Amino acid sequence: MSTSAIRTRELTRTYRMGTDTVVALCDVSLAVRPNEYLAVTGPSGSGKSTLMNLLGCLETPTAGDYWLNGVHVSRMSGRELARVRNRQVGFVFQTFNLLERCSAVQNVEAPLIYARMRRRERLKRATEALERVGLADRLAHRPSQLSGGQRQRVAIARALVTRPSILLADEPTGNLDSATGAEVLTLFDSLHSDGHTLIVVTHDAGIAARAQRRIEMLDGRIKADTGASGEARA
Repeated sequence: MSTSAIRTRELTRTYRMGTDTVVALCDVSLAVRPNEYLAVTGPSGSGKSTLMNLLGCLETPTAGDYWLNGVHVSRMSGRELARVRNRQVGFVFQTFNLLERCSAVQNVEAPLIYARMRRRERLKRATEALERVGLADRLAHRPSQLSGGQRQRVAIARALVTRPSILLADEPTGNLDSATGAEVLTLFDSLHSDGHTLIVVTHDAGIAARAQRRIEMLDGRIKADTGASGEARA
């Protein structure tokens, strides 16, 4: 399992809705290589978000197995999963999720506070992450003083500051205009070139086309799995 950044085997997630059982994800087996750039597409209700939550250790599967960097995480406790999330997974959301009363650097250093890192090292790491996304001159700015694209860059810096092995992005350009969204996607291209493993959930075919590999979800299953060559993998 250690040769894959991510590997799942028959991953399944069900939910109880009153007396009914809803199958959100069904028997998904998937392997993602280190430094792969993967786009996950599909209509609403296809299982994209459920898959993202499971891969990001935000939820546990009802059945099946999940290995992250060779470690079997699908049966971990909530506390163990939180530790894995903080150390190995970076999240970028459509809504930014920034603390309005905090500066850019304070927002970025927040995950390191939970990791109990010393303040001097936190500030150094947060500053470096903001420099990486082109915001070296915006360290003291609050979210209200930043454009939408800059706020998303702060969110990306926050995702990177723990130096995670996996970066998960859920509709990362959904609240941005086309020009600003293109800038964020160019940044993703750069991060991939630097060696990051990227998984992007999107409805946008243009965004998906930038990835090396594209997975299409339907009814909780993988409908198609296409690599950069255009040949279907599954």
